[in-house]
Amino acid sequence: MNKHLVKTIGSFINFISFLSPYYAAKLAVKIFSTPRKGKLNDDETNYLKSAAQETITYKDVPIKTYCWSGKKDTILLVHGWESNAFRWKDLIKILKSEDYNIIALDAPAHGDSGSKIFNAVLYSECINLVIKQFNPSIVIGHSIGGTASALAINNHELPVKKLVLLGAPSNFDEVIDNYVKIMGYNKKVIKAINDYYLKHFGYFPEFYAIQNFSKNIQAKGLIIHDKKDRIISYKDALHISKYYKNSKLIKTAGFGHGLKNETVYKHILEFLNT
Repeated sequence: MNKHLVKTIGSFINFISFLSPYYAAKLAVKIFSTPRKGKLNDDETNYLKSAAQETITYKDVPIKTYCWSGKKDTILLVHGWESNAFRWKDLIKILKSEDYNIIALDAPAHGDSGSKIFNAVLYSECINLVIKQFNPSIVIGHSIGGTASALAINNHELPVKKLVLLGAPSNFDEVIDNYVKIMGYNKKVIKAINDYYLKHFGYFPEFYAIQNFSKNIQAKGLIIHDKKDRIISYKDALHISKYYKNSKLIKTAGFGHGLKNETVYKHILEFLNT
């Protein structure tokens, strides 16, 4: 959205908050939870045809999964916001050459999966279902996909042996705060959003922080984060590292939030082979 449209929508929702705070929050959360990108284009669809595909359903949400068979450990690849399974193409090539068994999924409202709405809690439950279906010993997650993976592993005490977090946020309320600032929401909208999350998810957004969902994670961890990441601050990696005791932090420079780089892939392979 361009800046003028963002300002207009933010002002409208601020106005609505004086009439109905709950409805204002519902609109704000819907905007926040609706991806504008991430659906598959023709090239991405054609590439993903190289995998064996299966759809599993979480409640009423169909989740598309992709499998490239191999004889070594099973690895689950979990993408982030406004992306899809295709984002792993380069890493998949490397992992296939090492003969790993590779699983990837499209998040709700992304790729070829169903739903129009995405949130990290929903994603974590879908990840839990996929892990129970395919039993990976290794999970690699990018951005919010990494955080949702950690949430799933912690909440369901899943027997994952290794977890790689790439450019992952350490908490969800900071992501929401950034959204609130961009939209220019007033205090009534902010309070209403917090109340909305408490009603529908059982917790305020600040509950979803690494110190609250790392206690049951037994998996050995690798955290990779770029110090010039403009989407998720490097401070988030330091925060994750502080509470995720069984983990190693690697700082990169110049690879941005995407972390699509041979150096990053080398770090991942070294971690997988130790």
